[in-house]
Amino acid sequence: MLSVALSTLRTRWVTFAGSFVALSLGVALIAVMGLALASSLDAPDRRPERFAAAPVVVRGADALRVRTESGTRAQKLAHPRAVPAGVVARLRRLGPVVEDRSFAVRARGGPGDLVGHPWSTAAFARYEIGAGRPPRAADEVVISGDWAKPGERVRTGDGGTVRVVGTVRGPGNAAGRGFENAVFYADERAARLSPRSGQLVVNAEAAAVRAAVRGSEGAHVLTGDARRLADPDPDRDREALTAMNALFGTAGGVTGFVSVFVVASTFAFAVAQRRREFGLLRTAGATPGQLRRMVFGEALMVGVLASATGCLLGAYGAPRLARWVVDGGVAPGWFAIGDHIWPYHVAFWTGLLVSLCGVAAASRRAGRTRPAQALREASVDTGSMPRGRWLSGLALLVTTVVTLCLALVTDPGDLLHRKSYVSRPMLLITAVALLAPALVRPLTRLVAWLPAQLPGAGGMLVRENAAAGVRRTAAIVAPVLVTVALTGSLLGATATLNEVKATEVRERTAADFVVTPAAGAAFDAATLRRLRAVPGAEVSATAPSAVYVLEDGVSLMRSEARAADPGPLAATTRLPVEAGNARDLDDDSIIVNGEWQQHTVGRRVHVWLGDGTRKWLRIAAVMAIGTGGNGVYVTPRNAPGATVDRVDVTLADGADASAVATGLRKALRTAGGRVLGKGQWVAASYPETNDTTRIGLLLVLGIALLYTGISLANTMAMATSDRVRDLAVLRLAGATPWQLLRLVGAEALMVVAVGAVLGVLVAGLNLMGMGSALALLSAPTTIRFPWTAVAAAVGVCALLAVVASVVPAALALRGRLSGTR
Repeated sequence: MLSVALSTLRTRWVTFAGSFVALSLGVALIAVMGLALASSLDAPDRRPERFAAAPVVVRGADALRVRTESGTRAQKLAHPRAVPAGVVARLRRLGPVVEDRSFAVRARGGPGDLVGHPWSTAAFARYEIGAGRPPRAADEVVISGDWAKPGERVRTGDGGTVRVVGTVRGPGNAAGRGFENAVFYADERAARLSPRSGQLVVNAEAAAVRAAVRGSEGAHVLTGDARRLADPDPDRDREALTAMNALFGTAGGVTGFVSVFVVASTFAFAVAQRRREFGLLRTAGATPGQLRRMVFGEALMVGVLASATGCLLGAYGAPRLARWVVDGGVAPGWFAIGDHIWPYHVAFWTGLLVSLCGVAAASRRAGRTRPAQALREASVDTGSMPRGRWLSGLALLVTTVVTLCLALVTDPGDLLHRKSYVSRPMLLITAVALLAPALVRPLTRLVAWLPAQLPGAGGMLVRENAAAGVRRTAAIVAPVLVTVALTGSLLGATATLNEVKATEVRERTAADFVVTPAAGAAFDAATLRRLRAVPGAEVSATAPSAVYVLEDGVSLMRSEARAADPGPLAATTRLPVEAGNARDLDDDSIIVNGEWQQHTVGRRVHVWLGDGTRKWLRIAAVMAIGTGGNGVYVTPRNAPGATVDRVDVTLADGADASAVATGLRKALRTAGGRVLGKGQWVAASYPETNDTTRIGLLLVLGIALLYTGISLANTMAMATSDRVRDLAVLRLAGATPWQLLRLVGAEALMVVAVGAVLGVLVAGLNLMGMGSALALLSAPTTIRFPWTAVAAAVGVCALLAVVASVVPAALALRGRLSGTR
């Protein structure tokens, strides 16, 4: 049978070329995602930057560590502590001590991420004067970069001006810029701008410094490579790895699913096309076992060649994907594809296994082909839903429903996470695809009912051809189903969550104005006094912080908190309180949300504040969970170190809104900031999809939709090439070439419509599950279905289907059918 298999490959090259294209592209996608995921598992060793030349760095406590029965649990503190004064005094006896300070700087014409430091710390980062001199006076600065020249005066965000007296060259950067956009002030001026110092440099022996710090829980010593922990955002590599793992893991899962799904469907369809051929072989004496071995031999040959080609394509595409995510800002600049081998093994053997599994069930059907099948004239599919397919489809459908119900009962908030709303549609898509042959015939008759009523036989032929070729129709429906379902589910989920979060902001905002500082800054005490002094304005200032709680005795949880005075808070904010009263908040209490394990009003809970201080607080009120962003509320006394970043303003009785707005803007004239009306604030705070999520969705949808689009065109070409005999019969019956092409195009559009209906159904069911979760979480339930995006996806599928069916039909009419004219 091997020689027969080779002869079949040469004869039915269109069918096998389609299978080859589908499999090689699928393997390429798996290889690309595997290589990207493998390359994101480890980060390069990062050397110290800001303190590369510092002998010893002593840093205040920046993490909360709690001992539990299962080990020590740690969380990063929202407000790191300064080095204790007693420790600083002991360190000064050992040698010179330089206090480090870092604070946001706003300067007209400068980058948005400027950060200020005292000049005495510049040498520790190996900055060198490139032009000018160091700063000496309070209004003098030295900058990195070339956004200003020595001698220029620059207006700062506090309303004053400074004079640039020099520029520095960053380490390894001849352009004058290091790893940050730095502004260096004289030490005395920097101390006034940022009185608090979180870390310091000691010029002494490391052993002596450790001895001086020993016994103090409020400081730790950093030497060698550990000095990088004193750099700004030292965890950025770990956070970047976590984000990339999630991105490539999700994208790899989705693309792997789509690849396996489409490849298996394509191979099964390729075998199902050859019933008459199998019947002829049975008539010639071939046994069922020989037919099965022949089909497996063909799949093995195509699988090996296509999988090898796919690995080569993956090696070509992976570096380009890496450059794209780096250029998009999702991955750090050091990210690149490594020399990993296992992703190629996974991709190759997965492709080969899928190709063999894809023809397994079809080969059994081929072995059961009766010799009489070679004499059949009708092309009506029978037995297209074997018992195994029924059981598998129904089992997956039941599993989808059961897991959804369990999630709604146990943890509805889990359905709002990206991992859940990306992965859950896969089960339902697979279930509907398995049941597609049973759904295709009634849906086809429903969709084509109106065209069939039109004068002429065209509508009736479209309906009957699609309904008769159930396997062909189901194979073409599969990629359309995946395309529409993924588009509707993923984009609908993100749009729904964004709209719900915006509604929560709208419902919670009772203020007439919201005042915010310039980006990266906070309001100082003088600015707050000026805002409170505006006639007719009732002001509520809030500051971001955090509260930590130990749940189940083993899990240290961090809750984002806001510090506010209870009276003004109640006047400017409508908190979604389910129990208790927000006005009962005081220095001895806390407002929590329903996510907390202990959320009974009046109960005392053991917590740690944002600076690590332990405290017992009474629960004054409990808020609804919502979309998970409600956090907790404490008073300013329970948020040491927090700085105000938002001021809500309500109008006093009889106050004029325009006069109050003018007064607020005047109060901000020196400090900078924005005064927004309620509507403007809601619009400005409308949740935007972050870069990681946006690029992740583009990656998942882009790759999946591109692949399914190619597979759709591929399957349509395979299906049309197999219908040459049908077209010849219609041509002999008197149909003109133009009528045949219209018929083929109409059939393609009708099949795409069936796939679109199934895809919309799957997406709608997924979004209904999310809507149920939002209702259980007491969040606004507003389902946003992305009709525009779905319509665009359907339009692209329709265009591909028509082109991929009409072009082969036209070529057939010009070629082997030309003799029937």
